[in-house]
Amino acid sequence: MSAEVTLLGVRHHGPGSARSVAAALEQLRPDAVLVEGPPEADPILALAGEKDMVPPVALLAHAADDPARAAFWPYAEFSPEWVAIRYATGLGLPLRFIDLPAGYAFADAGDQDGVEQDGVEQDAVERDGDGAAEEDADLPGDPIARLAEAAGHDDPERWWEDVVEHRRPGEDALAPFAAVAEAMAAMREDGGAGRRDERREAYMRQQIRAARRAGHRRIAVVCGAFHVPALAAMPTVAHDRALLAELPKKVRTEVTWVPWTHRRLSHLTGYGAGIVSPGWYRHLHRTDGDPLPGWLTRAADLLRAEDHPVSSAHVIEAVRLARTLAVLRGRPLAGLTETLDAVRAVLCEGSDVALALVQDRLVIGDALGEVPDAAPAVPLQRDLARLQRTLRLKPDPAPRDLDLDLRKETDAARSRLLHRLRLLGVDWGVPVRSSVASTGTFRESWRLCWQPEFAVRIAEAAQWGTTVERAACGKAVGTARAAVELAELTGLVETCLVAGLAEALPAVMRVLADRAALDTDVAHLAGALPALVRALRYGDVRGTDHGALGEVAGGLADRICVGLPPACTGLDAAGAAVLRGHLDEVHGAIGLLDQADGPVAGLAGLAGLADRWAGTLRALARREPSGGPATGVPGLLRGRAVRLLLDDGRLDSDEVGRRLGLVLSTANSPADAAGWIEGFLTGGGALLLHDPRLLGLLDGWLTGVPAEAFTDVLPLLRRTFATLEAGVRHTVGSRVAAGPLGPGNAEPVGDTAELDRVRAEAALPVVALLLGLTGAGEPGARPRIPRQAEGRDT
Repeated sequence: MSAEVTLLGVRHHGPGSARSVAAALEQLRPDAVLVEGPPEADPILALAGEKDMVPPVALLAHAADDPARAAFWPYAEFSPEWVAIRYATGLGLPLRFIDLPAGYAFADAGDQDGVEQDGVEQDAVERDGDGAAEEDADLPGDPIARLAEAAGHDDPERWWEDVVEHRRPGEDALAPFAAVAEAMAAMREDGGAGRRDERREAYMRQQIRAARRAGHRRIAVVCGAFHVPALAAMPTVAHDRALLAELPKKVRTEVTWVPWTHRRLSHLTGYGAGIVSPGWYRHLHRTDGDPLPGWLTRAADLLRAEDHPVSSAHVIEAVRLARTLAVLRGRPLAGLTETLDAVRAVLCEGSDVALALVQDRLVIGDALGEVPDAAPAVPLQRDLARLQRTLRLKPDPAPRDLDLDLRKETDAARSRLLHRLRLLGVDWGVPVRSSVASTGTFRESWRLCWQPEFAVRIAEAAQWGTTVERAACGKAVGTARAAVELAELTGLVETCLVAGLAEALPAVMRVLADRAALDTDVAHLAGALPALVRALRYGDVRGTDHGALGEVAGGLADRICVGLPPACTGLDAAGAAVLRGHLDEVHGAIGLLDQADGPVAGLAGLAGLADRWAGTLRALARREPSGGPATGVPGLLRGRAVRLLLDDGRLDSDEVGRRLGLVLSTANSPADAAGWIEGFLTGGGALLLHDPRLLGLLDGWLTGVPAEAFTDVLPLLRRTFATLEAGVRHTVGSRVAAGPLGPGNAEPVGDTAELDRVRAEAALPVVALLLGLTGAGEPGARPRIPRQAEGRDT
């Protein structure tokens, strides 16, 4: 069993470590390669050598019976583990993962819900911890930070970059690994490994022993640098077996390859072992020699594409500045800090906005990996990939907008796919406001952005069906049966229609009809109706049968008309505000049904609905409190009902003026009157300009509010008038400031009203100066009007 075992301690996702691993493997020429990773992935490791496998990619492991329990192991082309994997697969060498199986971690996390954010979390020193136990909570901090501090550096990232990432392999490619192992051994002299780390390292040692027993003589082990001291000092087999005996029963696990992104590798997205600059690290890995000129040239190209004036002279000067900064700061080469400082100062001319573009596009980047079709995948994933190819919707991590014309077959199919995926929890597309002006229902706009974690959600959604359509149908029916609120069901009906889930719609409608018949809460009914009406309006371009929908919508509308006035009685301010929103939504929904043509207009149960709703609004408007606030409808709702009737032409301005005069009388409380005004003016106050009588009534009431009540109603009035358009507010203020609004505050001053000569005389001197009339400056003198101005309307 004698064999040469070489431990190559690395930092995950480090280009310097990746170069060193490549050089060390070329020098060692091992006959077996062991890599830190989940052993469940051994059967699919050979896929890493396929030409269609393009990093960044990740191993996805999940519990077979609960895909929500999942973990990722991401790899970029500059990851040292990936370099070792490609080396072994390229030469056909035995290749094994030797970390603790993921099934044990899933067993430990069996009582936790949701998806691990990025699986086995790895910190900056490659001390992996996928939800470590509380016993590991008080372990020493980042060993790299401690080493940097011992070396006299306050920035561990910069120190590691100087000593490792920028370093080129020398004649002895193993020397750097010996130095790292010595440093880590010193760091672990006082412990530093938690119970979980000890179990992981025990399992790794078992796998190294197994490789020796298999007859391999030159074994290369690529693992996190933190684990090297523990793997170098082999304890007894019994010791390791005792540690592994503490493990829980392993959960059956499934593993596959999934595409990954540079953006997801960035620690800014929450990945514990992430790196700030995956795009920069990839450039370092690909570049032989000085990386500065090439990278700054790419930055210049990017800025030019965004219309920033950058010349070749800028690039030359930026290279010089970055190198000078490195010398001044005592660094062997210019790192990312010096490079970005040069970009900001020279290429961006001090603009942080332009610098942010470089950081987003180049420092991080939007690279998306590719996985060969031979990789294991659930049937749902394969169906989605087929649909993406058929509909020419390529997954892209960069956000992009997509406008769809539902009259076209391909665009309609794209819309159905995106809606179905949203129902399954895969928000690849999010609806946005269209950039194209259109009032039709045939247009949709989406913002697409593919995220690697969608692979987990797809695996989780596979329980509902083997195709996207069947899975969406199953999810819709399951969601309907578990729904609590009526509005959830009506929203689900709308989703089924836009997603083209004809098989699921009958079952969802049955649940909706049963729930609607039992629900007596008017607020629930009012919140559910708008979604049903929107669903009815889809018939023009989606060809949906509206029979069942129309019956349910008509029943809900009738129950709202009957139950709304009693439900609005005796509400407090918060309850009135909630119902005011429902009132507007129901009014808009009924207006859509009343204006509809085609199949919607002929639905039984909807005839005369607009008239019945108008009667409900009249009933609301009449329910004034007679024996206190608890005996009537709040002023907010009464005023809103009057405004809706006025907008529909069911009340004339004279009747509205009479009602406003009654509300603003001294018999009503100022707070109730202010609420009425808020409800009446919400949605636009231009009617105050078109009907001066209403403005006069409002002005007269406001000037007569007692001082002790004015402070109470002022917040309501400020909130009301703040919602009006700026032009309306300015014009109303100008008319009020112009003087009395007429006798009895009913009409504004006009040509027939008596002139206020005292006020007119006060303005004459200023007007005369503006017109250049003589004699205007003499005290008490009336200006002399030139002959040519006589008879002119001045």
